[in-house]
Amino acid sequence: MDFFEVVRDHLNSLSNNEQDLLDYVVKHMNEIQGMTIREAATATFTSTATFLRFVKKIGFSGYSEFVTVIKYTALNQVQERKPNFSEEQIDYREAYLANIYESVRVIPIEKLNRITTKLAEHPDIYLFAKGISKHAAEYVNYIYSMAGFNVNFPSDFDYRGLAVKQVRSESLVFILTYDGNDPEWLQMLNDFECQKVQPMIVSITESNNNTLQSLSALNFYIFTDALNLNAHNVSSRISSVAIMELLLYQYIENFGNRDFHFKEQV
Repeated sequence: MDFFEVVRDHLNSLSNNEQDLLDYVVKHMNEIQGMTIREAATATFTSTATFLRFVKKIGFSGYSEFVTVIKYTALNQVQERKPNFSEEQIDYREAYLANIYESVRVIPIEKLNRITTKLAEHPDIYLFAKGISKHAAEYVNYIYSMAGFNVNFPSDFDYRGLAVKQVRSESLVFILTYDGNDPEWLQMLNDFECQKVQPMIVSITESNNNTLQSLSALNFYIFTDALNLNAHNVSSRISSVAIMELLLYQYIENFGNRDFHFKEQV
């Protein structure tokens, strides 16, 4: 039994607080599997009764089954994911695809709809990324621009500094980054506060407990195998691209016929 398979059918029924609990569980599976229900409740600032209701709402009969399935899922992930390219190529391909699949399947439709509703207002979109994430963002900039959105993609540090001053409260800001504690992005959010603007901020970060995701209106997290080459992080950003594509495709489904003449090629 896989944790994500169990909870998938219950995602759309979760409240915002319950979604926060699920985010915590997904990001702290290794810790949760060794906790008692009292310890889990303390870690998530809830009562044991509240946490148990959450466990049952996402499809488990009780806390014991919840922890058992998490242990099973975590064990399978360890067995499936290979630490380097020296393993058989087919095994790495399976782990690579599993990372993309997990990054997408934990997203509740309610979260997608909140962003597509904002997109339907045709806000100025600001796309912030740097390093290897910047090259993923270049593609995102292209497809959103082709869809008719006004996308601002500052590609270097000085340009980003100027762009921050142009953001308004009605803007939509996407931040694509692996490191959710990057000082530049945290300073940018502080600058928004100083400018007294409150744009919708959507961040895509690695799947850990980081500062950026806690300061964003909405956060998506990507599962990926950490990989460093020559002291540079080159972990895959393909899940970030998949999430941004999914948002656009959900927008097309929800509002495309109203705003544009989208035509699927056959």
